[in-house]
Amino acid sequence: MNLDQFELSDKVTIVTGAGHGIGEGIALTFAAAGAHVVCAARTQAEIEDTAEKVRACGRRALAVPCDVMETEQLENLVAAALQEFGRIDLLVNNAGGSVPKPALATSEKTFERVVRFNLTSPFLLTRLAVPHMVATAGGGAVVNISSGASRMALAGLAAYGSAKAGLDQLTRITAAEFAPKVRVNCIAAGLVDTPGAGSVQTGEIARQAAAKIPMQRIGTVDDIAGCALYLASPAASWVTGKVIEVDGGADVSPLSFPIPPL
Repeated sequence: MNLDQFELSDKVTIVTGAGHGIGEGIALTFAAAGAHVVCAARTQAEIEDTAEKVRACGRRALAVPCDVMETEQLENLVAAALQEFGRIDLLVNNAGGSVPKPALATSEKTFERVVRFNLTSPFLLTRLAVPHMVATAGGGAVVNISSGASRMALAGLAAYGSAKAGLDQLTRITAAEFAPKVRVNCIAAGLVDTPGAGSVQTGEIARQAAAKIPMQRIGTVDDIAGCALYLASPAASWVTGKVIEVDGGADVSPLSFPIPPL
């Protein structure tokens, strides 16, 4: 096999949630593989820092402040990428998340906000970016970042798990619609050591969680970024519509959240 197939030389990538954690890791991994990166997130200082690290890899970078909850800002993100680079090759829908909450304590507004963050916004950005991939690059690839919560019955994550399950299915459907020009795949990430997850997996909790994972450790940002690189690269040119679980082999959630009884 030619290892050049894992290169992303001069490909233009949009990465949401690129200010830290998995998004930053993917941005830097893609840059190391040769891609130019449009770094998107709400916090200007964080995406500027990621952009500087991309440039240190010898690639071009653009930091675009973007709240993915706002359609107008998603439109601006795509327009900024096109203005700076003249093309879009790759999209990584990484921004997302939620805090645990019992289903009966989850309001309609909260449920809809979680779905908007984790499902609707990736759909909207994909819908905006894909026509430009075809028009400017002839095709491309989309990588969605989902979660093991999409398939596990994890109490406390009714809204989040439902939204991520929707993202998994959105991946399959859009892959069927966009083939063969644009591939769409998804990573169902397990428990990963990120700043966002640090609030619920510290000390003894983290050790107990790791013991429940067959690989006996919590995942790293690089574990997810490596899979994202494969899915975005020519090495995966015959892979589309797939949800790949990167979770250390976990079939049950290594974390649990206290839920009051009925």
